[in-house]
Amino acid sequence: MEFYPEVKLMKDAYGAGFSNGLTMCQSQSALAFHKTEDRGEDAVYEDGRQHRIVLHKKINGQAVEVSTEFINESSDEVTLEMLSTFAVKGITADRIHRMQSFWSAEGKLRTESIDELHLEPSWNRCGMRIEKFGNTGSMPVRKYFPLLILEDSKKKEFTGIQLYCPSSWQIELLCKDDETLTAAGGIADRDFGQWTKKIHPGESFTTPKAVIARGNTIYEVCDRLVKAQRPAISEADNKMGIVFNEYCTTWGNPSYDNIKKICDKIKGKGIQYLVIDAGWYGKAQGWWSSMGDWSVNEERFPGGLKKIADYIRSCGMIPGLWFEMESVGINSEHYQDKEHLLLKDGVPLTVGERRFWDMEDEWVINYLSEKVIKLLKECGFGYLKVDYNDTIGMGCDGEESLGENLRRKVLATQGFFKKIKEEIPGIVIENCSSGGHRLEPSMMELVSQGSFSDAHETVAIPLIAANLHRAVRPEQSQIWAVLHAQDSDNRIFYSIISTFLGRMCLSGDIYDLSGEQWKLVEQGMHFYEMASDIIRDGITVKCEYSTQQYNHPTGSQLVIRRLGRRCLAILHRFEGSEASDLEFLKNSRLIAEYGSAEEDFSAKAWIYEEDASVI
Repeated sequence: MEFYPEVKLMKDAYGAGFSNGLTMCQSQSALAFHKTEDRGEDAVYEDGRQHRIVLHKKINGQAVEVSTEFINESSDEVTLEMLSTFAVKGITADRIHRMQSFWSAEGKLRTESIDELHLEPSWNRCGMRIEKFGNTGSMPVRKYFPLLILEDSKKKEFTGIQLYCPSSWQIELLCKDDETLTAAGGIADRDFGQWTKKIHPGESFTTPKAVIARGNTIYEVCDRLVKAQRPAISEADNKMGIVFNEYCTTWGNPSYDNIKKICDKIKGKGIQYLVIDAGWYGKAQGWWSSMGDWSVNEERFPGGLKKIADYIRSCGMIPGLWFEMESVGINSEHYQDKEHLLLKDGVPLTVGERRFWDMEDEWVINYLSEKVIKLLKECGFGYLKVDYNDTIGMGCDGEESLGENLRRKVLATQGFFKKIKEEIPGIVIENCSSGGHRLEPSMMELVSQGSFSDAHETVAIPLIAANLHRAVRPEQSQIWAVLHAQDSDNRIFYSIISTFLGRMCLSGDIYDLSGEQWKLVEQGMHFYEMASDIIRDGITVKCEYSTQQYNHPTGSQLVIRRLGRRCLAILHRFEGSEASDLEFLKNSRLIAEYGSAEEDFSAKAWIYEEDASVI
């Protein structure tokens, strides 16, 4: 396996092998570069035209972090059409694994053989074979996660690659000269994401990074990739505290009275955060269409939000507040504010009934600093949920190409996340985007937690939550248990045990639960606290399921996470399931158990200690 640079400069020839329009790899630009210097982990390449490329590599735990820097030392401006973050050739693999993602169905593992993908060399090595995938827009996991795992089943070797790119990205596999593969990826190129970037004389450009890891199992590789992430988790949030979010309680209609009612019901139960979700602003037109103004609805919260935030704190919890700060709804007074909104083709970029602030605009940053940061400070909120419910798409008007303008706008959004943390040290930030559309590592490194999905009341929750172990640190993956008075014991177990796959978040009709139902919930909360170090620091060693259906799952799912000799096992049964033989408990010492898995759509969890000879 050999690292090298892939680049395409405007006006240079495209690659051969019938590849033009499918890939920009192996162009005249790339073939002109030759290695001229090794600098330890870095390597320098030059093309004879006073263009230099530096491949940056550094060790990150049990993984390698890579990026590519293009330097224009010539006297002429050049335009990049593609610059890979990583390019690796000489890979032996017979299967690949990807994570597909749609709304409320995030992270489904897709496994294909190289033969199924038709990635074999042509009979005379003339034609290029290509598999290219990725995402365009500002929801970076809206089709696939930026993740690829290559498997050599004969050698039992896995190579995993995870891109840190919050805007349009691509990953591609190439096969031409022999049976080995080339993998390359980074910012979506001119063909795939309408991206070009001008580099003036004396300037340079560095790609977003990627992390690459190798291992003997898919679990091992994914764990190394995930543990290479360095999230800025708030000190207040380092003990796996439980969240209560009121959205599935008030359904977008929070008020001082109903939030106080929730406080009175859950105080003293060990919940760390109470988050006020959408609907605290605007008036009759509703929360979905009035975002952007961020004026407190004083009919619901007389005198503003400080009074209810203070009450939440008086009940021993940290108050949280929801914003969708980048968007402007159709009923906002700013909906026609063309000067400060993103434009495309000279008119405000509109998706449904939503437009977008230009996050590179200083006026917008000052406005949001007043409306978001100042409000959080003055009211004493210690938790911020940032939602984002549609995508910019291919890009917007600006100084350069659609794709480059998009990249800059998204980086400006990340800059505002950093500004919030600078001005409110210690704040806990949750990354939400219609649930999980921004579960991408560069976004997750800016926050304490992320919403795992919007699948809050579906039976697919444990499937989605387990999927995310491959791409997101479970200590950041917030999973909801929405509770209702009509829930059976088995439904309560099913919901609560799903949260053991990440961070526990409660919601629902909690003031209508009976004493017996609350007892089951509190037992689950206690079990979660016992398992929290395994969730946070362990490695997932098993994730077995037999269903391909999410709306109507069948069979069962067993997830096992290990920390030293202690293990957490989580079993969910779906339709047509059979009793498990619990083989994993043999030769083990049981520490705790919770739930009941005696029938379809039931669940049970165990904490146990393995015999030292088993590991």
